[in-house]
Amino acid sequence: MTIQMKPEVGINTNYYKVLEIKNLTENTFVVTLPKSRFKFIAGQHISLSIEGDYQSREYSIYSAEEAEHLEILVKEVEGGYFSPKLKHLKKGDLVEVHGPFGKFGLDTKKQVTHKHVFIASGTGIAPFHSMVKSYPNLDYQLIHGVRYSVEAYEREHYDAARYVLCTSRDTNSDFNGRVTEYIRQTAFDKNTAFYLCGNSDMIFDAMEILKDKGFDRDSVNVEVYF
Repeated sequence: MTIQMKPEVGINTNYYKVLEIKNLTENTFVVTLPKSRFKFIAGQHISLSIEGDYQSREYSIYSAEEAEHLEILVKEVEGGYFSPKLKHLKKGDLVEVHGPFGKFGLDTKKQVTHKHVFIASGTGIAPFHSMVKSYPNLDYQLIHGVRYSVEAYEREHYDAARYVLCTSRDTNSDFNGRVTEYIRQTAFDKNTAFYLCGNSDMIFDAMEILKDKGFDRDSVNVEVYF
């Protein structure tokens, strides 16, 4: 497992007014904020809080490094405290952003020499959306594991030939089964850099599968969501 030791961009604390809450599914949405002078490296995350609320949560940045706005991808947690509040924010509501944080990002030493395979579960696709949008000429493949095909969040943003949707509870996808099973059945080029983001069970299982395929820890970069 490798966490990229990139220099931290200067950490900021900023107050932003919400520009839009865009619903992608019944319980998943994109929060759009003004970017202002906020600088980050694709793959990093922020800590977000709502004005007047004592709690905060961390979210990977969904938008590109040079995008006009700052975006995060959020799944509403049933019975949760924070995500339902985010979902019901209105345009003009104030949020507080801390960051950016984290070392997760493209392995710049392999950016041109290797193929980059992004493996995500659920909203773990967020940092990869940022990377793909930030580096449009990148040689990548995105493998996205979800339960239902409706959770293929904005798949039109990716090159169709580079995007593989794996669904465990319906068959309207490229592969019917868990993302780890797709990895197990797939042969990868030796010159591949892997990036894993999502729930811990998927990540640990995927790391073992890749290890069995001959890829050492220097080939695998990890961001654990939960």
